[in-house]
Amino acid sequence: MDRPDSSRPVLSDRVLINGVVTPLKFFADGVLRWTERGQRTLIVEKEVLGVKVEGPKIRIGALVHAGAGICCVASGGGGALVRRDLVFEPLSEDSRKLWCQKLLEFLDSLGRPRRLLVFVNPFGGSKAASKIFADEVKPLFDGAGVQLTLHETQYQLHAKEVVKTLDLSKYDGIVCVSGDGILVEVVNGLLEREDWDAAIKMPLGVVPAGTGNGMVKSLLDSVGEPCKVTNAVLAIIRGHKRSLDVSTIWQGKTKFFSVLMLAWGLVADVDIESEKYRWMGSARLDIYAIQRIVHLRQYNGSISFVPSPGFEGFGEPTSYKDGGESTNTDPSQEKPVKALGYEGPDISLENMNWRTIKGPFVSVWLHNVPWGGEETKAAPDAEFSDGYLDVIIMKACPKLSLLSLMTGLSSGTHVKSPYVLYFKVKAFVLEPGARAEDPTKEGIVDSDGEVLARGKGAYKCQQKTLMSYNKLQITVDQGLATLFSPEQNIHFS
Repeated sequence: MDRPDSSRPVLSDRVLINGVVTPLKFFADGVLRWTERGQRTLIVEKEVLGVKVEGPKIRIGALVHAGAGICCVASGGGGALVRRDLVFEPLSEDSRKLWCQKLLEFLDSLGRPRRLLVFVNPFGGSKAASKIFADEVKPLFDGAGVQLTLHETQYQLHAKEVVKTLDLSKYDGIVCVSGDGILVEVVNGLLEREDWDAAIKMPLGVVPAGTGNGMVKSLLDSVGEPCKVTNAVLAIIRGHKRSLDVSTIWQGKTKFFSVLMLAWGLVADVDIESEKYRWMGSARLDIYAIQRIVHLRQYNGSISFVPSPGFEGFGEPTSYKDGGESTNTDPSQEKPVKALGYEGPDISLENMNWRTIKGPFVSVWLHNVPWGGEETKAAPDAEFSDGYLDVIIMKACPKLSLLSLMTGLSSGTHVKSPYVLYFKVKAFVLEPGARAEDPTKEGIVDSDGEVLARGKGAYKCQQKTLMSYNKLQITVDQGLATLFSPEQNIHFS
């Protein structure tokens, strides 16, 4: 089928805009053009939320970049979005019907989501998610004519429970108005279903309303957009998608599915132990990081990994050692749930080329996407679906150099430090040990903001965890999950 000529309008008419008779043209590529104090342009696919009839008038709800003026030809990407509507009145009833038909037909052809399940976490971050949803998120979805089903999470793993038994046929996607934690719960819930292979294809959207917001920051930053609620919602409304790698972290028969990061050592200690200063807000991380660097810990242990092509020079050769099924007798460990869903990627670890690095370590950090939070560009070379995890290792490092290094986290320049090893892996084994300076105390393993394991003498070590402080294995399944994603900026002349 031939594509329509985008240079010729499919509809051209004279309409009233602000009481002035104005020529308005609608082109086959979805561009509206008219003259109002200069040439004006509105790109339907990129900027329009929806179309509504208000008596004799038609309202086109739109989001345009702040500072560019309303619907200007020169409006480009890169800035925060503001609501700007085009309201016009066709000069006849037949004309009004034709305009509605053509605009709605074009919007329907875009395949945008029409029914979304929305999780709101009212307890995360600054506890502002419910207000953000009511004031900023819902009005935009309403303007786009999207039907919402709202779930406010009441406790940890609530979203996971809902998703595991959800009738997914009722929805075109799932949206998380929260930090990264609810997204992780949803992914784990989908992959624990019996129909996991179909369920995990459900597109997932994230709106920043928590402490971390690393996933949505990574998505928006990849196209030069700011990490703002409005930009995130528009990306979901437009319905573009991209694949996302999912890592399976396993110990014996116990599994956890990760989409963001895993940390052990300094980063995990700061992330989890700083919870005692939550009243400080996000400043708690910076303040506690300084405290931890002044009283720096190092941890014994070792890592083994299968490097991606080009990174075979890191570490020393070793072979894969299968520790067998863990007996999971640690009393501080939660009992694993009987497996029903996804079992992890089907790969032969024994036949891969393994390397190893032995401790002591200051920090071991694995990342799936570039940003760990809005101000932390942990892995600048990470990609959403390359099939690899980015590994950031810090070993012995002078404290002053470490303080300087940490200031580079906001730009990603820390990975260029001579005290940092930065490489990509396909599979990874972590064997965590005790503190080098105090063998009676062990550490914390943190994945996606949740504690997977606490060793003896660690912060809140009496609390139960999913896994024991022992050998963990990690494999990556390329592009397993699907995210709603912004599209690269398109410039119209």
